[in-house]
Amino acid sequence: MKLLSVFAKDIKAGVKKPLTLVSFIAVIFIPILYCGMYLSAFWDPYGHLDELPVAIVNQDKGATYDGKALHVGTDLVDELKKTKDFKWIFVNNDQANKGMDDNQYYMKITIPENFSSQATTLMNDHPQPADLVYEPNGNYNFVAGQIGNTAMKDLKSKISAKVTEAYTNSLFDKITEISSGLKEAGNGAGDLHTGAGKLEDGATKLKENLSKLVSGTSELQNGLSPLKNGALQIHSGTADLSTGAHNLSGGLDKLNAAHQQLQSGVSQSSGGVKQLSQGLHSALAGNTKLNQGAHASADGAAKLQQGLQASETGATKLNQGLQSSVEGSNKVAQGAKGVAQGLEQLAKSNPALAQDPSVQKLLAASQAVAQGSEQLAAGQTQLAEGSEQLAAGSKKLSQGADQLATGTSQLAKGSDQLVAGNKKLVSGADKLNAGSTKIEQGMKQFGSKLSEAATGSHTLAAGTTKLESGSNSLVQGIQKLGGGVNTLASGSVKLNDGAGELKNGMGDLVSGSGKLADKLTEAAHKTGDVKTTDETVTMYAQPVKVTEDTSKKVKNYGTGIAPYFLSISLFVGSLISTIIISMRGTTVEGATGWQRFFSRAFTFMLMSILQSLILDTIVLELIDLKVQSIPLFYLFTLATSFAFMMIIQAIVTWLDQPGRFVVVILMVMQLTTSAGTFPLELLPNWMKPINPWLPMSHSVTGFKAVIASGDYSVMWRQFDLLLIYGVSFLLLTLAYFLIRTPKQERVNKSNTEAAVTA
Repeated sequence: MKLLSVFAKDIKAGVKKPLTLVSFIAVIFIPILYCGMYLSAFWDPYGHLDELPVAIVNQDKGATYDGKALHVGTDLVDELKKTKDFKWIFVNNDQANKGMDDNQYYMKITIPENFSSQATTLMNDHPQPADLVYEPNGNYNFVAGQIGNTAMKDLKSKISAKVTEAYTNSLFDKITEISSGLKEAGNGAGDLHTGAGKLEDGATKLKENLSKLVSGTSELQNGLSPLKNGALQIHSGTADLSTGAHNLSGGLDKLNAAHQQLQSGVSQSSGGVKQLSQGLHSALAGNTKLNQGAHASADGAAKLQQGLQASETGATKLNQGLQSSVEGSNKVAQGAKGVAQGLEQLAKSNPALAQDPSVQKLLAASQAVAQGSEQLAAGQTQLAEGSEQLAAGSKKLSQGADQLATGTSQLAKGSDQLVAGNKKLVSGADKLNAGSTKIEQGMKQFGSKLSEAATGSHTLAAGTTKLESGSNSLVQGIQKLGGGVNTLASGSVKLNDGAGELKNGMGDLVSGSGKLADKLTEAAHKTGDVKTTDETVTMYAQPVKVTEDTSKKVKNYGTGIAPYFLSISLFVGSLISTIIISMRGTTVEGATGWQRFFSRAFTFMLMSILQSLILDTIVLELIDLKVQSIPLFYLFTLATSFAFMMIIQAIVTWLDQPGRFVVVILMVMQLTTSAGTFPLELLPNWMKPINPWLPMSHSVTGFKAVIASGDYSVMWRQFDLLLIYGVSFLLLTLAYFLIRTPKQERVNKSNTEAAVTA
């Protein structure tokens, strides 16, 4: 009780002084004056935004989008008139600028004249977003500008929703058109599927015909070899024929010359025979003439013999040439026939080739050559047979000429016997005269035929030359034809392979077109099911609805900042308490250090308790602060005030006036690092490590728990830390009074008179 007696005397002395009592009471209400007035003023500032004037300038001229009028600016103005977010004032641009200059408006929002037209550029190559000009009057009030930034986000959402609704209406109209188009596309895809099926059948037939073409071209390649060989044989035969024809022409020329000599001899012989006949008749007239006639007859017979021998030689050569010509003609005929048959087989195996005019001409020419060659061979065969007969007749005629020569020789020799056989000779001369006439006529006829044969042989030689040239062209043409056939064969094989791929591809096309038709029809049904209603358009324009979970929401701005200002007010109240209450002195002379410690400690504790109780009561009752637990709120406030009071008492007790300066620095550091307004994470990095070591950081955290979250485990943890702070600094104050206790006689009366007791 002796320890508390000093405390009781100090209290009694203080009560007796009205000024001291008033000051004491005033200090008790310092926290509520600081915290209560601030919380009341800013308890719910966002609830009065409808009194904050904002200028709206609508310069939008409207636009046309997809055939419909679009007035986004006017729609925005109408929407703003329905809301009370701010005190909207609709003015023109000049009025708005003047109002901003005169600080009549905290914000100016301008809707440009191209606002609607820019909103219609969505489907353009270079779309331009609608530009809403926002101008905060930061010089007038910075916080109002920050509030305006938040409001602009809401306006942007509303405007975007309106523009999106216009887009959505147009989009749903397009979906209806798409549904119709998809239906038509589905029908078209069905027709495509049907056509693809027919095309697949055609591709199958094409593949089959191309396989036949490959087989036909292969056979054509095989048939070209005999054709080429036949053409070469024709060329060889025509060469032989040309040679034989030229030999025949030369032989006939020689035979014709020999025949002329023979005919001359025959004419002479005929004349001699006539003369012989006349001489025989006039034999009696003169043997001299008979002898001369006999010699002339002998000479003529000799010439006749030479001519007939030459005729026999020419006839033999003619026969040989005609035989060679017959062989060549037969070869030509066989080759031409082979060419014609080969071309005919080629045309039959390839109908497309058969339709080629060039091939048709070539086929007709080969058939004509084959027919002409057969006729030529037949004619030459007949000519050869005639030449054989001519050779036989010439031989017989030569034999007769030999006999005639012998007879005339004998006649010449036996002219002596001529007279004797005059009668017989006359008779023989008459016969000879008649025979020579026939021989002469036969020789003339033979000469005429021989001339015709010579002329024909020249024509034959010229024709065989042309035939040889034509056969050479035929060989070259067949060679070119062979190259073309090879190319055709290679191309037909590639075409056949391509037709196989085409057939497979057509199968895929049939399958794919069928699926396409089904999917397009399905898409048409699904797009046709899209219903365009106001609710659908609104849902599309605003597909996301934000539902706020208010379980952890702070109801108003005052509740959010209450932990911060409660802590500040208690700290300020504790600091001011050190100004009116003596930190070291007492009214009791001779008080010990323990007595003075208990007197000062209980005095400041009483001040702390009274400040806490009055502050909490007024905040709860008058300001209507809602907390999770009223008892715990009172308890935590007491712990906070106790910690602050003990910290400040210890510092000022030890340092006196400089101690109060240290306390002010400590308060400034706590104001910036306690995370009472902005989150700790937003502080500079060098401030973050200070936060856990300062008591206000724990008081703010504990008040947040007991006022808002209700997480009492957090509150109790901060409560324990604050008690540790309070007890630790209380012991530090005790150490001062135990160490620095003055003697009784040195107690300064001025300190005693200035002492304020509780």
